[in-house]
Amino acid sequence: MTSQTATRRVIRKTPARRPHHRRAMRRKSRLGVRTRVVLASIAIVFVLVAWAALARAFAPLGNTSATRFDVLGSSADAEGNPTPVQLSRVTEAVHEYERGVATHLILTGGPTHRSYVEAEVMARTAEAEGVPASSIVLEPQALDTIQNACYSVRIMKAHGWRSAEVISNTSHLPRAGLIFSRLPIDWRMHAAPSLEPEVTTPVRAAVALEVLKTLRYLVYAQWAERCTP
Repeated sequence: MTSQTATRRVIRKTPARRPHHRRAMRRKSRLGVRTRVVLASIAIVFVLVAWAALARAFAPLGNTSATRFDVLGSSADAEGNPTPVQLSRVTEAVHEYERGVATHLILTGGPTHRSYVEAEVMARTAEAEGVPASSIVLEPQALDTIQNACYSVRIMKAHGWRSAEVISNTSHLPRAGLIFSRLPIDWRMHAAPSLEPEVTTPVRAAVALEVLKTLRYLVYAQWAERCTP
């Protein structure tokens, strides 16, 4: 009787342990799924960022030697004066104008971040640097680079212009190149030299931001925000 009782006890204890064992296995399984999801998410982000970086590395910087150019917009400061980035673009555009590369400037940019219209701020700067008002064409509505490009090409078509030199800062050129490569004009990029001391951290931050903006353009903006010039 003692042996049979012990056997029954063993039999009774064995099933009692199984639910706890199963719960532990389920927790391990859930942890495994979460880990896989996290790793998969990290891998997707890495692939997307790498895609954007490669797109920038191989972005076209032109398809011809141009005779006219467009200065892309940049935000004005709180007092309506040009920021160093914006001033560098306008100043380089004026230099190109003086060298005879172009006969007109298209200054493009609306009130993106503040109430001041970027094109008007840049026009005042260009005139102060010696460009006659008759050689300046304003585009005061664009709110981003896609619109800068699209609206400027509309102006070019209206004037019968077929080529443009796009002046912007170095970190911005690849994304601008991707955008202009989809437009029906002859164009080339031209980098505006920085007017500020080259500091490694801000430069890296600007490039990192442009990589993210390039990714947004590749994944979303080139389809959702496309513009017909």
